[in-house]
Amino acid sequence: MANTPRRPTNPMMAAEAAFKPVKKPAAPVREPSAAPGVRELVSIRIDRAVLDHFQEDGPGWQDRINDALRRAIEGKSTAGGSGDE
Repeated sequence: MANTPRRPTNPMMAAEAAFKPVKKPAAPVREPSAAPGVRELVSIRIDRAVLDHFQEDGPGWQDRINDALRRAIEGKSTAGGSGDE
């Protein structure tokens, strides 16, 4: 029976094998939600005066902020149109 050495014959190769970089798995690509109109929970920092303005009419202030932001993006898309008006 042949005795194999307990240590590798080439210490350089053994050292390289021991310290090979570990490949990290790629982060999963985040896809938007499939259902239209689904709202997403986010955290946002806004000025106190803005918050007070939307909260002064009581419950539903988050919906009012969402509506104002939606109007802003809709206005931006029509204002940046083709210029044929």
